[in-house]
Order: sequence, then C-alpha cells, then structure tokens
Amino acid sequence: MFNSYKELEAYVKERDIKIIDFKIITLEGKWNHLSIPSVRLSERLFKDGIGFDGSSYGYSSIENSDMCFIPDISTAFEDCYCEEPTLSMIGDIYTVGKQEGRFSGDPRYIAEKAGQYLKAEHIADEFIIAPEFEFYIFDNIAYEVKNKHQEVTINSKQAYWSSNEKNDNGYKVTFQKGYHAGLPNDVDNDLRNKMILKLEDMGIDVKYHHHEVGAAGQLEIEVELENMLHMADGTMKAKYVIKNEAVAAGKTATFMPKPLYNEAGSGMHIHMLLRKNGHNLFFNEAGYSRLSDEALYFIGGILKHAKALLAFTSPSTNSYKRLIPGFEAPVSICFATGNRSSVIRIPGYVKNPEVRRFEFRPSDATCNPYIAYSAILMAGIDGIKNKINPTAEGFGPYDINVFDLPEDERSKIGALPTSLEEALNELKADYEFLLSGDVFHKEFIENWINIKEGDISSIRNVPNPIEFALYYDL
Repeated sequence: MFNSYKELEAYVKERDIKIIDFKIITLEGKWNHLSIPSVRLSERLFKDGIGFDGSSYGYSSIENSDMCFIPDISTAFEDCYCEEPTLSMIGDIYTVGKQEGRFSGDPRYIAEKAGQYLKAEHIADEFIIAPEFEFYIFDNIAYEVKNKHQEVTINSKQAYWSSNEKNDNGYKVTFQKGYHAGLPNDVDNDLRNKMILKLEDMGIDVKYHHHEVGAAGQLEIEVELENMLHMADGTMKAKYVIKNEAVAAGKTATFMPKPLYNEAGSGMHIHMLLRKNGHNLFFNEAGYSRLSDEALYFIGGILKHAKALLAFTSPSTNSYKRLIPGFEAPVSICFATGNRSSVIRIPGYVKNPEVRRFEFRPSDATCNPYIAYSAILMAGIDGIKNKINPTAEGFGPYDINVFDLPEDERSKIGALPTSLEEALNELKADYEFLLSGDVFHKEFIENWINIKEGDISSIRNVPNPIEFALYYDL
C-alpha cells in the first residue's frame, strides 16, 4: 500500500487513523496481532522492530525465544473489523542477539527465498498462482471434548436436514446438489458479495464466487492469478475477511477440509504458472494440452515429491478425511486435462496463452500458505532442473477418470498418503529438494514434523463416537 514511511505517515493523518495493528504469522498459519496507538508510530519502529516471544508462535524453545518483527509497509490495509480506525500491516520476523537478522524459519521469508531462488537459477522471474478458497458457512457450531463426553453439533438452516424446523420457508439445498445453487436457496449470496468487495478493497482481485457442492453452506471464492508472495499475503487476508464477515453476519466460517460426515470436503486448489520476461513460460501450442516442456518438467517435480508435499499442503489430520478415493478430491498421483480425479489437472477451458496453466488439487486451507506455496515451487524447480518427465515417470497423462480404469491399470498409479502420519514419514524420507538455495532449513522441517506429530498424538488418544457404534457391544 505504501512505498515510504512518509506516505504511511501522511495517510494516518489524513484518515485520522487511531490504531496501528501488526499481523504476525504463526508456524501453523494463523495471524496473531499486536497494536499500538497511532501517536506512537515512528520511523524508528521500522528499523528496530517490536520484540515478542517466538516460542509462543512455534518457532523456538522457551530458553531462546526472544525475537522481533519489523512491519512491511507495502502490506498495509485498513482493518474494517476494528471499532476504532485501524491500519494493519504484516510483520517480518527477525532474530536478536549474536545471530541478528531475518529469521530463517519465518514462513514469509521462506516464500521470499523461494522466489529469489527461482530467479537465481535463471528459470523464471515469477511464480504466479491463484488459489480457490472453499469453505463452509454454518449458523452455529458447538463442540466439546471431555473424558466422559465427545460431541460436535453443527447447525445449517439451509441444509436439507433442517427441513422440519418451525417457521422455515422450505427452500433447501439438496444433498450434494449445491453447485452454483441459485436464490433463494443460496442464502449466503449477499454475505459473499460483502466478502469479495472487502477483498477488492484490500487489493485482492476476485474472479468470481458461488455456492459449492456441499448442501450445508459450502461456498467458494476464486481469485485472479498473482505473484506467489503477494498471494500468500492475500490468502491470509482472504481467510481473515471470510471469517470476520461471517461473524458480523451472526454466522461462522470454517476452512476445515472435512467438517461434515458424508458431505463434500473443502480444498484449496492452486492454479500456477511461471512468468519470464513478462510471458508465460508454461505455454507451447505444440505441446501436450498446449503446455511447454518446462511446464511438464514442473509437473514431474511436483508429482515425484507429491507424497512429501502433502505434509505442508494438507497438514491437518482432518485433511485426510477429505482425500479419499472415488470423489473429486484427488488421491491418484498423475496428471491430465480436465480430470478432477488427478493430483494435477490442466483446465481445458483456458484458451489464453498467457494464462495457460495447471492446478494442484490435494491442498487445503489448513496449510500455512507461505510454506505450502514455497514447497510446491521448490518441487517444480527440482523438476525443471532435473528434467523430470512426468510421462516417463509413469504419471500419465490419464485423460479419463482413473477410478474407471481396470484394477490392474489403476494399481500402477501411485496414491497419496492416507494420513498425516504417512505424509510426515514421506517428508522425512524426501526433503533434500527443499534445502536447495537455502530456502528451507533442515531444522525448520524437523520442527514442523515434531509439532504435527504432536497433533497426531493428541487425536490418537481420543475415542471417536463411531467407535462406540462399531465396538461397544462386542
């Protein structure tokens, strides 16, 4: 938003901004924040930064937890969810003491380094991406986990299961028939309009929005292609807007991949291309599906490392309740044109050479976007540098529904991990490609694995209600 401190200072005075707010990313991918009165704003703050406890963010141990963040003024936006006039901006994390400087494990710094590595290898100038944000809007949710009681109750007035409520108008979304549902069934249309207008105000270009397949309020907002770092910032802004607009409307939004049993799951498909000298490096009129060799090598790198990538792109235990065979969520490590059952799908509807691209489909919005996008880029770079041919590697193309193949043919196609534990084990065995260019550090990857294994242990100890149905009377 701003190119200099003077621009920032003038804006604060002109708009009578009262509060300056700073957003700092946690390792798991949430925004924490800290605020100061605008009268305390000074140019010195952008040199010295503000200290914080890095251990509370998942970045360091308690005995070595002093860190600071320095705000990036280019990321500033007016935060309309605060009562007082507030200007927010994203902070970059720094270490303090003997090794003072940018913190190597700051997810935003990892994304910066990945982009720099792409340029340093003279492959391309920019990694351009566009995520699709799928999420559910519920009227309310209640959950409890105690030693004698485990329960989740979700209420969605538009869902087919709410048809017997008193004073209901009868307009329901039919089970698994919500895709592009129209008014009056699409009760969240006006809410999505508010969301996308706020996103536009923040500099995030929206392609379109609509109701998704899930009957109980599954929605989608798709944005236009943008530089990776800018879109990682934009992903955080999008989740912030969607959640806060839902709260303002008396509802709640969730990006959980599978919040409802037997309903469609929510992913975050990531469209991508490389741009060099202002042109799309992935386009070739004569290539398969009008893709260049570089695009196919990039696909080869992603598919070769797909199992390890899932530890970053699908990093919750809930992610694997979405990634199950037979549905649109892909589990087959292959590529194809227009095929939603493959890990890599090339949209058949894209005609413009400058945006010819493909999408990575297993990811979901429980990821830390800076880390997930960077890991995908590193896998793609590895594919280009080593000329990993996806066809020679047996990844396709499979321009049919792979679940319609005979069993002996389908068994030749590799499958994604079926659990977070399996994905983490794959990452333990395949992470060298992430270390190139000093983008990721081994210590960061080990810390990530340790934290995620903690999630697995926490969940493993809790009985699941379905276990009572299966085993109670044995």
